[in-house]
Amino acid sequence: MRKIEAATLAQLAEYDDIIDVRSPAEFAEDHIPGAISAPVLDNEERARIGTLYKQVSPFEAQRQGAALISRNIARHLETLFSDKPKHWHPLVYCWRGGQRSGAMAHILAQIGWRTGQLQGGYKTYRRQVVADLATLPAQFDFRVVCGPTGSGKSRLLQALAAAGAQVLDLEVLAQHRGSLLGSLPETPQPAQKMFESRIWDALRHHHADSPVFVEAESRKIGTLHLPEQLVSAMRSAECLSLNVPIRARIELLLEDYAHFLGDPTALLENLVHLTELHGKQTIQHWQTLAETGHWATLVEELLTRHYDPAYQRSTQSNYARLEHARQLTLDSLTPASLQTQAVLVRAET
Repeated sequence: MRKIEAATLAQLAEYDDIIDVRSPAEFAEDHIPGAISAPVLDNEERARIGTLYKQVSPFEAQRQGAALISRNIARHLETLFSDKPKHWHPLVYCWRGGQRSGAMAHILAQIGWRTGQLQGGYKTYRRQVVADLATLPAQFDFRVVCGPTGSGKSRLLQALAAAGAQVLDLEVLAQHRGSLLGSLPETPQPAQKMFESRIWDALRHHHADSPVFVEAESRKIGTLHLPEQLVSAMRSAECLSLNVPIRARIELLLEDYAHFLGDPTALLENLVHLTELHGKQTIQHWQTLAETGHWATLVEELLTRHYDPAYQRSTQSNYARLEHARQLTLDSLTPASLQTQAVLVRAET
């Protein structure tokens, strides 16, 4: 039997796979990015063993828990790990680096795999994420891409990434487009902790000697809060400002929000939230445009009467260097146009 390696967070990259043996519910809330879920107790089993521990006895909980854990590990060996080669090098973790990960690591090591167990488990990992997010953002030279709704900020970030630039795409990490209508169809947002893990993971793979491009955001994307130190770093950063004709913006938004065209129910419901700002009559008018399929007119009115004024107020008050932003003028938002602009921006930074 191989000896189990005592691993630290600094050694994550040394392992072939990171195995999270916590319950599916714990994994769904947050996990080390890239980790594989291989629970040794499922949600119901974990709750049952916890109740036994408190209401009956620790011994009875451990006895029944051991049986469940053994069966679950056996199932993972027959399925999830069945094709792993002799030289496989996994890292295992649970909540605190205790019994659950210890049981899995023991079996893997006994088989002959060189196995690590994360010291302190997820609890230590989470503490490190919180600490790093308080310091990491200040180490980077952010370049904030500004521009009104529909001006192609997210697409420019994608083009910049394709051109080799460092990009922090917060809306991708948050699984939300960042506006009242920004929810992605059938794609729920991650938990707050998972969002922070994704930001942490993205930042730790960037280099401080090159700029990091990021889209201008408010403090929240959908239901998720940006780390305070990241907000501060972004708001003091150099800005780029996109200038795009409204026709091109309308075309882009009709592409990005095509799910509303076939079923406008969610759109109609969301428009109600703007009643206090624009009045019942205006909201009814916009709802009628949606119900009758006058999409281009609706989008133009939403832009000129709601989104553009809101963008002006928010961005100008929050981004101190916007007044001196480099202006990027695009006649269209085609992939070729964005690629050309991205190459130019990349070459000049």
